Amino acid sequence: MKKILITGKNSYVGNSFETWLENYPGEFEVNKISVRDDSWKEYDFAKYDVVLHVAGIAHLKETKENKEQYYKVNRDLAYEIATKAKNENVNHFVFLSSMSVYGLETGVIKKETQPEPRSNYGKSKLQAEQLIKSLKHDNFKVAVLRPPMIYGENCKGNYPKLVKVAKITPIFPDFGNKRSMIYIDNLSAFIKIIIDKNQEGTYFPQNKDYVNITELVSHISQAHNRKIIATNYLNWLVRIGLYLSGNIRKVFGTLIYDEKISIDELKSLNEKDFNYETISFQESILKTEKEYR
Repeated sequence: MKKILITGKNSYVGNSFETWLENYPGEFEVNKISVRDDSWKEYDFAKYDVVLHVAGIAHLKETKENKEQYYKVNRDLAYEIATKAKNENVNHFVFLSSMSVYGLETGVIKKETQPEPRSNYGKSKLQAEQLIKSLKHDNFKVAVLRPPMIYGENCKGNYPKLVKVAKITPIFPDFGNKRSMIYIDNLSAFIKIIIDKNQEGTYFPQNKDYVNITELVSHISQAHNRKIIATNYLNWLVRIGLYLSGNIRKVFGTLIYDEKISIDELKSLNEKDFNYETISFQESILKTEKEYR
């Protein structure tokens, strides 16, 4: 039985992963601890095989006032926890980073694409990656995950905003963009593979297929027994918005991981392990929307 410590007691990803492992009774022992205060420093890490670090600040509007908090939590705390894990002979550390380390609003991220974060969130995550990777050793493997937008039941971030739009608008631009996204159960399945195989390196988990924003909003609308009319008559407004607004680029711009990037980092695994997509995209939307009805 593999023993896993999740650092971040109220994390969406951490809680979802713990629930996912209930599908594998007898294979894992999972504990979660809060790292909001310093009590974690007295906790015994030595009995665990893996530490999954998911605590962090995200989905907050960045201000001058909270800038230092991003670095204190996302970078410094993560590094301190990784250091403690290594010192107490934990063999495997899995760090939840983000696509935001690239600092891109649009584009195709390839293996050779260099991170250039613009936000405090992205900068703090990248700096944490670098510090944690410096701890790597034969007896301390580090896996860094850089997922794109995560969606699923009770998720936070941009997805609930799209739900609000899909539930009220009668029309929507029929715009041909692509986005990398990952359903929370797919991410949990991916993390399980990384832990099962004791993998190290940097990984880019995503759904098998890219997501088009028009299809996404349409599926959400259908899940609520509504129908949206998709029209290309609004596309000229979208194209103007892509030049003028970062918020428009986040919705209608194309931002994807190259399909090869997800496979190349898993080449040491068996072929059957490449597929961590638990259900289809449409089914994932239907399952997610049950929580919003």
